[in-house]
Amino acid sequence: MSAPTADRMTRLLALVPYLEARPGGVTLAAAARDFAVTEVQLRKDLELLWVCGLPGHGPGDLIDLAFEGDRVRVTDTAGLARPLRLATDEAVALIVALRTLLELPGLAETEAVSRALVKVSAAAGEPADLAGSVAVSIDAREQVLAVVRQALQSHRAVHLHYYVPSRDERTERTVDPMRLLLVDGHWYLEAWCRRAEGVRLFRLDRVDDVAVLAEPSLPPEQAEERDLDDGLYQADPEQPLVRLRLARTARWVADYYPVEDVVAVDDPPGGLLVGVRTADPAWARRLVASLGGAATVEEPRELADEIAADARAALARYADHPGG
Repeated sequence: MSAPTADRMTRLLALVPYLEARPGGVTLAAAARDFAVTEVQLRKDLELLWVCGLPGHGPGDLIDLAFEGDRVRVTDTAGLARPLRLATDEAVALIVALRTLLELPGLAETEAVSRALVKVSAAAGEPADLAGSVAVSIDAREQVLAVVRQALQSHRAVHLHYYVPSRDERTERTVDPMRLLLVDGHWYLEAWCRRAEGVRLFRLDRVDDVAVLAEPSLPPEQAEERDLDDGLYQADPEQPLVRLRLARTARWVADYYPVEDVVAVDDPPGGLLVGVRTADPAWARRLVASLGGAATVEEPRELADEIAADARAALARYADHPGG
């Protein structure tokens, strides 16, 4: 279920008890404000509620609403008059999560989280006592996120140890933080990298160690935030193009990596021909080698020859092994 659909479902389930608690009715403007939606969206929600109800969908089975000028009230709840309550495990999980958030250093919204914790604990009752016996170890990635947030708030530079998967190496660098991004469930720090002398994205779960420095964060004037309208990773058109022929079992490469073009081919059956731009030929060599014959390099020819030489060398080492 997509986020907008899930949000609307939650709102629809809450609308009936909300209206039931206001027997004199409520203005559309006030209801829209309480649910943080537009009046147009609220009207659409109310129109949908009109055709919802109990099995049978006959007279007396459906939710019924009455409009009086700009006010609306519910005249038949079809059994949905009671607000939804959290189950014990749901309440415990929510309370533990809120308490864990409060323990994170550098949390920006401490007051908001504290208020939410008080309200949820009061509404949960007994499950709030159960949550007190749960201990949570803060994940290292959350600690990195907290340190980076602290650096952004204090406008300080950051020193970090970062793993670069494309080169399979760990690097050490000082950066000037610019902003945090949450993309596809992963946190990224966008920063000016003093080592590369350019703007870079650092995925926080690849940061081994991070420290806030005493010196200020001063990205140069040419440091511009990346336009993400075309996705997180955008190939540099100046980088060399590597054309790969993928078997059916390697089609996932076209989804996982940013490719320039994709063409379906019959050889191999169900395969793809894709173009990938990269400034690191070693990355392409490792990728093709890891796919175990499910990918071959069409262009450039010299890269294909290097990969073939790597494969022959690996086979020769097996042949030279005493267990052959």
